[in-house]
Amino acid sequence: MTASLVDMAALQAAPVSNEPFRHVLVPNFVPPAALVRVHADLPRRDRGGSFPPEALKLGPSAATLMQEMEGPALREAIAAKLGLDLDDAPSMLTVRLYCREKDGQIHTDSAAKRVTVLLYLNPEQTAFSQQEGCLRLLRGPEDLEDYAVEVPPTNGTLLVFPNGPTTWHGHRRYVGQRFSLQLNYMTNDGKARSELRRHKLSALIKGLAA
Repeated sequence: MTASLVDMAALQAAPVSNEPFRHVLVPNFVPPAALVRVHADLPRRDRGGSFPPEALKLGPSAATLMQEMEGPALREAIAAKLGLDLDDAPSMLTVRLYCREKDGQIHTDSAAKRVTVLLYLNPEQTAFSQQEGCLRLLRGPEDLEDYAVEVPPTNGTLLVFPNGPTTWHGHRRYVGQRFSLQLNYMTNDGKARSELRRHKLSALIKGLAA
């Protein structure tokens, strides 16, 4: 049996924080040795946007991580941690490889997304230590400096939060490689089904363009 690339026990032990909104933060969810392998197995592109995993050529460790992210163990752990029933929630997983100047603007996620899960797969670097490209959990929609929590996109850090109208987040400008996974557990309404259809179409188009 292949060893897991994620530390599920760390997620289970992590506290639920409420400032500025409900969230769970787990450093080293992908432990250092596993992160080195995953990082090496991700494709390098200077193209922004979100890619479905099936549209990318992934090495074995990165492909295994995608499977674990969409697997039942993570779903059950997040549901238990947040006190939610996610058994029938459709999931949507995307990969970001490159950060553009326009990325990171303050926003909340689509109402079709019940839960947002972000996993950061970058090693430490000077720009991140200087707060460039570090996700901020904000107290409101107006000021990127009015943040309660800052999450460097490094060291296999996992961030989970139930989506809502006040879950404002964003980051300071950064241009360059910035690897992250976004997993969403979706609602079951028409808006979510439409978003999932667009996701599958995007996978097809980006796969043909790869």
